[in-house]
Amino acid sequence: QVQLVESGGGLVQAGGSLRVSCAASGFGFSVNTMGWYRQAPGKQRELVASITPAYNTRYVDSVKGRFTISRDNAKKLVYLQMNSLKPEDTAVYYCTAKRPGDLEFNSWGQGTQVTVSS
Repeated sequence: QVQLVESGGGLVQAGGSLRVSCAASGFGFSVNTMGWYRQAPGKQRELVASITPAYNTRYVDSVKGRFTISRDNAKKLVYLQMNSLKPEDTAVYYCTAKRPGDLEFNSWGQGTQVTVSS
């Protein structure tokens, strides 16, 4: 059974940093593309960052240069380091996984709240 458990969210002032983590279990972590989505109130969920099994990364334009996604296959962890945070980064951040060959992310964590105050 796939389990993704996020941690590390919280309240931070604009310009600050935060790292959210995701602990994975119940599936072949190392062969899955991992990602972070976020959803702000009244907005659609958006893919913030992803990292493939080969460690290739992609980011939404609004976080490029500020956020870094990484993974530790041995520990089955994926991280999102967020620097220079802005109030518009406020959202619930969800860890997600995509199996090889799948077109869409299909496993989700429960989410962790990140709030950036101005």
